[in-house]
Amino acid sequence: QVHLVESGGGLVQAGGSLRLSCTASGGTFSSYAMGWFRQAPGKEREFVTATNWNGDTTYYADSVKGRFTISKDNNARNTVYLRMNRLKPEDTAVYYCAARLTGISTSSGRYDYWGQGTQVTVSS
Repeated sequence: QVHLVESGGGLVQAGGSLRLSCTASGGTFSSYAMGWFRQAPGKEREFVTATNWNGDTTYYADSVKGRFTISKDNNARNTVYLRMNRLKPEDTAVYYCAARLTGISTSSGRYDYWGQGTQVTVSS
């Protein structure tokens, strides 16, 4: 069983930055693909970004490309990060990290484990 815990959310002004962290316990973190998804009030959960097991392959939603960066620390930290720059009010959402045992994907339905989410609020 893999347990994921997100942190780093908060309130930030438009144009600001945040870094989210997702720390994993259980399983073999270094072998997992990891993704970040978000869900705004009244909307469905949407893909943000994902990385394969070693960071060689990454995908980004068009809405965040050039502003967000995913990185994965397979060493002692067992953590995946989401660096978010030039934040916009439309980035406001609960952000979830997810682990997939069998390769990178942009589809939330293909992820095996999920964190509880962390709130990001961007004020205008």
